[in-house]
Amino acid sequence: MDDRPIGIFDSGFGGLTVARAVFDLVPGEDVVYVGDTGRYPYGPRPLDQVREFARQITAYLVREHGVKMVVVACNTAAAAALDLLRFEFDVPLVGVIHPGVRAAVLVTRNRRVGVIGRVGTIASGAYQRAGWAQRAPVELTCCACPGFVEFVERGETESDQVHVLSERLLTPVRAAGVDTLLLGCTHYPFLARTIGDVMGRDVVLVSSADETAFEVRSILADTGLGRRTEGKGCHRFVSSGDVRWFKELGSRLLGLDVGEVERLVWDGREQRWP
Repeated sequence: MDDRPIGIFDSGFGGLTVARAVFDLVPGEDVVYVGDTGRYPYGPRPLDQVREFARQITAYLVREHGVKMVVVACNTAAAAALDLLRFEFDVPLVGVIHPGVRAAVLVTRNRRVGVIGRVGTIASGAYQRAGWAQRAPVELTCCACPGFVEFVERGETESDQVHVLSERLLTPVRAAGVDTLLLGCTHYPFLARTIGDVMGRDVVLVSSADETAFEVRSILADTGLGRRTEGKGCHRFVSSGDVRWFKELGSRLLGLDVGEVERLVWDGREQRWP
């Protein structure tokens, strides 16, 4: 039995989809969620800077909260820093990219899989590399969807405007004849109804958030790190930005009251990889 909490972080609110899936799959686990909203968004930032942010947050979770596992619930950060973080920190680290790709490869029937994500994530080639790593004869069509995250952050998940944008942005994956669409950004499950309407009922949507939670549960079981309790775990939320905004929008998106949100202030010292 290991009573230490699980750490989860994202640049903002998208990682709440991962957190909610973890709450549901391993309800007895304590969780500390960090939303780095004070430095949001990560997408337009240089990859070196994103790596530094990811390292700083991971160090904070390990040293200040004593977490037993860290979930990088941000596609941009996972693509930029996950492998480096695994070299530096002696706790299991889980990203959102490989679990989602593995699930999509298993689900597809016609071997054509679409992946949608933020511009930086798609441009990094992380999903393409994850697809090659599966060594499966699957054709990936990757498509960036600028604007989706902004609609989620404003709480507009089913507006007419986001539906029109979806029809335009999803045209390449529809034209490719995919039968499976991987939501390669943790914000996108909040738009699942709209995306599903545009893609049609024959296309299966795969959430990287759900698949990441399954990976977390599997690691806890395999390593013996699970917390064996019938009670409900404690969930703490930390934001580097406006805590009132985080509490309001986070509660709405998560579907439950996040309670008091702790304020995290970075000390401004420049961090460097050793």
